[in-house]
Amino acid sequence: MLQLIEHESGYLAGAAAAPMIRPLTNADKAEAVYFLSRRPQQTFLMSGWINDNGIENSLNRGTFYGSRNVRGQLEGVALIGHVTLFETRADSALAAFAGLAQSCSTSHTLVGEPDQIRQFLQYYDSERSTPRMLGRQLMFERKSKQHLEETVSGLRPATPSELELVVQVHAKMALQENGKNPLEADPNGFRLRCARRIHQDRVWAIVEDNQLMFKADVISDLPEITYLEGMYISPEKRGKGFGARCMRQLTNILLYRSKSVCVLIKEQNYAAQGCYKKAGYTMREYYNTLFLQ
Repeated sequence: MLQLIEHESGYLAGAAAAPMIRPLTNADKAEAVYFLSRRPQQTFLMSGWINDNGIENSLNRGTFYGSRNVRGQLEGVALIGHVTLFETRADSALAAFAGLAQSCSTSHTLVGEPDQIRQFLQYYDSERSTPRMLGRQLMFERKSKQHLEETVSGLRPATPSELELVVQVHAKMALQENGKNPLEADPNGFRLRCARRIHQDRVWAIVEDNQLMFKADVISDLPEITYLEGMYISPEKRGKGFGARCMRQLTNILLYRSKSVCVLIKEQNYAAQGCYKKAGYTMREYYNTLFLQ
């Protein structure tokens, strides 16, 4: 495992030809965005958060780090925190990021392509802790608008007055997903994040009689790719094609400003996979999720 030591310059480095690792600042934003833009279809989460929040912002729920070679060129960018993500061009950068993630007390989950995850684990000190595989996810994507034989009425961005509807539904979904209720773990932060997405017109919803019938959250909104999470369909609307019609219509709207729209779905969630297939999505690749702490 690469041993990290701090220098007076603020860089972290190992011995000999090891990379220089330091937290990135907002002054590094353009360079980091350019580095990540080489693989936009894989780095959309980090690029989206940098685009929305900048490099230094508590809303990122972690710290962005850069790995540089001896010429000072970026060879890796990582977000180390609640969700750990990384993009590297050198094994030494990956080794350093693995060490940082293992030493970070707030690291919760790691998301990446299967080959990336396998390489990451090679540098993870199993004697200190062993990550637990949470599961495999399928990346579904759509790149073209579709003809709508039937439209759904009332699909629009949620309003601030509907915050509590969104918060309660989103909290229940999170509890079902990972067994933790964010309204108990971090009620203020959770409400703040939901409110911010609503303020940004990032929560699309259908509300009938003060009940949420459908919702989907735009997490990353970039010219190359838009990433969605948190799709919800009211129980009385399920099994009737309602969710597929909503997603088909919403995706058409989002494709006016982005080249593709994508989602991550658990491998075992066949109902969601069927819904997205009916909405015109196709499976693109696999992602793995690890529980770190």
